[in-house]
Amino acid sequence: MKKQIEKVLSPPPPHMVGDGFRVHNFFPGPYGEMTRMSPFFMMDYGAKIEFPASEHQRGVGVHPHRGFETVTIAYAGKVAHHDSAGNSGIIGEGEVQWMTAASGILHKEYHEKEFARKGGAFQMVQLWVNLPAKDKMSKPKYQGISVDQMGKYILPDNGGRVDVIAGEFKGVKGAASTFTPMHVYNLYLNKGAKISFELPENFNTGLLVAEGEIKVNDEKNVPLDHFLLFKNSGTEITVEALSDVKVLVLSGEPINEPIVAYGPFLMNTKEEIIQAYDDVNSGKFGVLED
Repeated sequence: MKKQIEKVLSPPPPHMVGDGFRVHNFFPGPYGEMTRMSPFFMMDYGAKIEFPASEHQRGVGVHPHRGFETVTIAYAGKVAHHDSAGNSGIIGEGEVQWMTAASGILHKEYHEKEFARKGGAFQMVQLWVNLPAKDKMSKPKYQGISVDQMGKYILPDNGGRVDVIAGEFKGVKGAASTFTPMHVYNLYLNKGAKISFELPENFNTGLLVAEGEIKVNDEKNVPLDHFLLFKNSGTEITVEALSDVKVLVLSGEPINEPIVAYGPFLMNTKEEIIQAYDDVNSGKFGVLED
């Protein structure tokens, strides 16, 4: 049975995060409940724009997180990362930074030095992936995932490929380790290609069109920069490429626990939020130079 479509969302008005990320906040912003795409709590989508050349590396300065994971997916340009656990990395087109903040970390994200100097097209997605209560105080970690490290499913007849970031796609496993069951894919389909796959009925599922236009389940056209949200009904999804396309697919088992989100923290109670601020102010998140 086909997974039923709930709605197609237009990109909300953009806003700046720091001076380097111009983003459309699809959720938890204007489109409904905070838990609708659980375990994915937030999605900021930086639609493609041109940044002029600059000696200044635009981005977001040092800030804390606790209780979840930040996942940055680059589609154009290059993103650099540093954190207070001593991790650092640079990702380019199609690559991923998967940072587990968990018990607490300071980090900063910004345009990579040479990209900043030259300028050019920049496009990315950042997700906040919630952690279950039992894992919120786990040790922080960092996964830098290159294109070569991704699981890859190759379509026949030059139809394109699927990069498997997390979970599994038709038997191909993703590179990221996760705390709860989820599937995260990038579909790179050539014009005219059509692919069908199944995702669990109870998983919250949606897809973002980062390039081109697609038709989903032979019924709904989804244009560039739009997000399609599925109902929790049915399992089969068909995607047809009406042009050359890049599509991010998100599907995860919901975390059915209370959520208290405040600032850079995502916890289960107000008391845990207060404790997080106390711990940051007392230096328990470590040190990172801006």
